[in-house]
Amino acid sequence: MRKNMKIGIRAKIMSGYLLVLIMVIFAFFLVNNQFSSVQADKDYIIIHDFEVTNLSHQVEKYVLDMVRGQRGYIITGEESYLQPYNKGNTEWRNKFDKLYSLVNDPVQQAKLLVIKDNINKWIDTVGEPMINQKKQESNGNTSNYLAGDQGGATVDLVRSQFDNFREVEHELRQKRSDALNQNIDSLIQGLITLGIIVFIVALAMSTMVSRSIVKTINEVIESIKDIATFTNTNGLDLSRRIKLRTQDEIRELGNATNELLTNLEQREMHQRRISNTFNSYQGITSIADLCKVLISTISEEANTSYGAIYVRDFRSNRQRFVKSATFADGFDTVGRNHFELGQGLIGEYALKKRMHILHDLDEFQLIPSALGTIRPKGMIIAPVLYDGEVIAVIEILSLTNFSKSDQQFIVDVIENFGITLNSAKDREEIERLLTESQAMTEELRVQSDDLQTQSEELQMQSEELQTINEKLEERSKEAEQKSVALNQAKVELEQQAEQLILSSKYKSEFLANVSHELRTPLNSILILSELIAENAQEQSREEEEKFAKVIHTSGKDLLSLIDDILDLSKVEAGKMEIEYSEMNIDDLPNYLEMNFNHVAEQKGLLFNIVKDPNIQNLFCTDEKRMLQILKNLLSNAFKYTEKGSVLIEIKKVQNKNLEPIFADKEEDYWISFSIKDTGIGIPPEKHQLIFKAFQQADGATMRKYGGTGLGLSICQEYAKLLGGYITLGSEEGVGSTFTLYLPSFSEKMNVENTVITSLEEVAASAIDDGGLPLEAAKMNLIQVEKQNVLQGKNVLIVDDDLRNIFALEAALKQEGMIVTSVNNGLECLDILEVQPLLFDIILMDIMMPNMDGYETMQKIRSNDELADLPIIALTAKAMERDRKKCLEKGASDYVSKPLDLEQLLSVLRVWVSN
Repeated sequence: MRKNMKIGIRAKIMSGYLLVLIMVIFAFFLVNNQFSSVQADKDYIIIHDFEVTNLSHQVEKYVLDMVRGQRGYIITGEESYLQPYNKGNTEWRNKFDKLYSLVNDPVQQAKLLVIKDNINKWIDTVGEPMINQKKQESNGNTSNYLAGDQGGATVDLVRSQFDNFREVEHELRQKRSDALNQNIDSLIQGLITLGIIVFIVALAMSTMVSRSIVKTINEVIESIKDIATFTNTNGLDLSRRIKLRTQDEIRELGNATNELLTNLEQREMHQRRISNTFNSYQGITSIADLCKVLISTISEEANTSYGAIYVRDFRSNRQRFVKSATFADGFDTVGRNHFELGQGLIGEYALKKRMHILHDLDEFQLIPSALGTIRPKGMIIAPVLYDGEVIAVIEILSLTNFSKSDQQFIVDVIENFGITLNSAKDREEIERLLTESQAMTEELRVQSDDLQTQSEELQMQSEELQTINEKLEERSKEAEQKSVALNQAKVELEQQAEQLILSSKYKSEFLANVSHELRTPLNSILILSELIAENAQEQSREEEEKFAKVIHTSGKDLLSLIDDILDLSKVEAGKMEIEYSEMNIDDLPNYLEMNFNHVAEQKGLLFNIVKDPNIQNLFCTDEKRMLQILKNLLSNAFKYTEKGSVLIEIKKVQNKNLEPIFADKEEDYWISFSIKDTGIGIPPEKHQLIFKAFQQADGATMRKYGGTGLGLSICQEYAKLLGGYITLGSEEGVGSTFTLYLPSFSEKMNVENTVITSLEEVAASAIDDGGLPLEAAKMNLIQVEKQNVLQGKNVLIVDDDLRNIFALEAALKQEGMIVTSVNNGLECLDILEVQPLLFDIILMDIMMPNMDGYETMQKIRSNDELADLPIIALTAKAMERDRKKCLEKGASDYVSKPLDLEQLLSVLRVWVSN
């Protein structure tokens, strides 16, 4: 019994910790009294000395108030000067009594009594008599009082006595502080000594416990080494187990190791079964042979009694599955020959696309399935999937229930078998097409030979049959042309298959890049927003601002990436709208330097812009799209350039230097923008590849430098929309030169009633309305910002998203606006019906339940009282037709989501000031 008693490692360790804890507790109680005494002395010095000094000053203050009040009354005769005198006469006595009670030193108490006598002396001999005399006599006595300065010496004496009293108190406080420091030094020395003693005891206990534990662990390690070094020709012997005689946690460690060996043995067996199955059908290309080998191998490995595999009939439009192979019986006697999706038990689970397992079937009635009526112990129906679609179904039966390992074995095998089966299907389909093509070619060749023979025979006949002969020759030629066409179709089919594989690879790389680029800023947003939400009370304002800036930057990066993808989709769908307008080329260098000088400085690169002085100032194009092309090209240049320089050359181009298809277009003139860098460069064979969507020159390069690979595709499409093109000259390791060629189309300028969202547009609108000149209008608008026109204005927010309402309320309240919010159009109409003239402006979301923004704005405009109420439409729909629809339904202006706060505030100021 004593031998089996378990003394665990925890008990051993805890006993040592308990002894140390007892010593620490003893030391705590031993030192606690000393700390309490020191704390009491410290509190006495701090509180007592502060109160004594403070009360002495207060008594002195009230005495001086009495003196000033008495003199003021004597000089002016106004009763108001007696108020501080009377208050001081009362308060100094109360403060004096409290001060006297705090002082314990007899000498100091005696000094206080002397001070008290002097104060009373001044009151009795000077203060009260002079006030009474002033009340009874004329002003002549006032001058006598002032000339004699009666009582001044007594007041000076009181002040001097108070100073002496406080100096003595300071000396007493210093003595108490010195004594307290001595007590603290003694306490520290005692703590050091006690700590050394505790450390020695703890060290001794830890040594004893560790020896007890390590000795047993070494025994376990030796056992594990024996197992690890015991090998045969097949490798590690996983059947061996550790034998232990200890009764502590080491025994549990040994048992856990034995369990690990058991799991490893089972896993090794599982992997061997899967490997045997995969190896069994490697190199087989026929669907029938592939299915036969698979069902046979699965049945042998899982110890099943019957099995069948049904393959989908790919040539039929119906969801029909045909028996392809069986195990342990003839093909014609095991189960039905075919079934359709949803038909029977096997069809039902094929429709559900999941594996079905039945146990102990002998307790149930006979179950109809593809194998007929059966009485097995266990049954598995396993659909084989490819690209989310069922392409085959396996049904196997066993005289015993299927174990967990058998079930997992079936799952792992069929998981990858779908790819193999689909490849075999594709291979057979290609072979069938090739066979049919060859048969048709052979048939046409035979027909051609026959026609040729008939033609030679007909040439010997009469001229009446000449016409027939010519027709037959034409048919022969047509047959040959069809043969050539079939061969060409075969080649094109093979090329399309190769292109499909390559396109799938590029799209996979693109999706991986997009996923990374989307997750990177989104990860920052989620982590920082969670930190702000969970630790709101612990964070400083500076930390919150830093988090908010990172969240804002990440959000803008995320939006920019989404815009790139949407822009490419718009271009490919032919829905990208181009708006031509005049721009000043002279302003372009300053704009590019402002956007990229900081990038060049951070990377240590030279950044120069060279502009041809012969270029005209006015250039007619879509300025927004042109700038986006230049920014994308410059961003790439800086991204892939580690050292050296980035140069932009802006030149006027002669027609003879353009590509031929662009030389004869009707345009004003052409300008070229050449972006030259000294970066990594691009090999010649990949010059055209980098301009294609979803295809990057090098996936590894994209992973190194980041990005989705859409930038150059968007640039090229934009250049085409603007009537121009982009050329590339590059050498790997030397650098690249991208040149954008754009024409100026003055005749394509279109003027629309656009939404006013900037000072320049508002100023231009003022000129059109017969108002001030442009510069004067700008200056007036700048003054209206400066005046904070939003202060005190009432704004109504109509939005069903509480997060948007919360963000807008916070931003607008900072501008001094009075914010009211509702959740849909019906609530908006209700509040406007009660208070139609309360609000100065409305922010209207478009997509809302119950009543959307379009219908709400129409109903508001139908009210004559609200016809001029400014309504700003807020929506995530950013197409041009959406903007027009908002204006048609009654919106005054339009701002797209996600909102740019500065743009929104600018729009609000414009409409509120108007």
